[in-house]
Amino acid sequence: MSENAAAAPTLLTAWKGAQASLKAAGIDSPSIDARLLLEAATGAGRVDILTDPYRPVSADQAQALDDMVARRLRREPVSRILGKKGFWKIMLNVTPDVLSPRPDTEVLLDVIVRAFPPHKAFEMIDLGTGSGAILLATLAERFGARGVGTDISTEAIAVARENAANLDLNSRCTFIRTDWATGFAEDSFDLVVSNPPYIPTGDIPGLDPEVREHDPHLALDGGPDGLQPYRDLAPEIARILRPGGIFAVEIGWDQGEAVKALFEAVGFADVKVVKDLGDRDRVVTNGPDPRVDPIPEA
Repeated sequence: MSENAAAAPTLLTAWKGAQASLKAAGIDSPSIDARLLLEAATGAGRVDILTDPYRPVSADQAQALDDMVARRLRREPVSRILGKKGFWKIMLNVTPDVLSPRPDTEVLLDVIVRAFPPHKAFEMIDLGTGSGAILLATLAERFGARGVGTDISTEAIAVARENAANLDLNSRCTFIRTDWATGFAEDSFDLVVSNPPYIPTGDIPGLDPEVREHDPHLALDGGPDGLQPYRDLAPEIARILRPGGIFAVEIGWDQGEAVKALFEAVGFADVKVVKDLGDRDRVVTNGPDPRVDPIPEA
């Protein structure tokens, strides 16, 4: 009896065991992944793991954790296992029909919060919205904003609508199935954002399994050179953006100058390439540069 009790897992031993398995398999961030899976399997929070590390883990909870770790070892992303992913300051449901939001995409939010003061009213559109991440994060951050998200995937639109409802933001946004900005009039928006597919078709087989096997290829494939979506988007953004409006699009790390040139070719001035925290090109915009421009206070 005492031996069984001594062998019973606790939050701490379960976390360490899961972490060791993930680390041995070469999984990135094994400690964080193990903690997230443990929280999901046991219902414990981060604080519980730190303050009550010897809390017993039941047999059912241990089995649930083992099952989740096994999926992660098969290179299924944690966001897919849990069905949710944090982005900026919000939590989003994610499914196999939408791209799992990346921290790199938060550079778009860095631009947006500098372009629009906290209480300014403005209208925006998120082209290729997927889970609704960029649009919903903006609405949560800027209470004067209203917006539209478009996507050609009916399934993605359903996910975005659910996320908006869960965040109680559905009264300030709508989601429409259409190709980029098709159907919208000229000069309709103060802000246009997009995180389009930008991976060259030939590069997709070489992506990490977490991306290649679990993100929808529709959200990855940018054509032979990865630039086709920007060729389509640049004139459309120029058409629907109001005079003095801001656009911001995410790009691949080696696409800065090429995408900048495409937007300059349709008449945009003061186009710049913004880098991410890893000092890689990440966003092309005519808006503020987060490296030099402060966040407005009012």
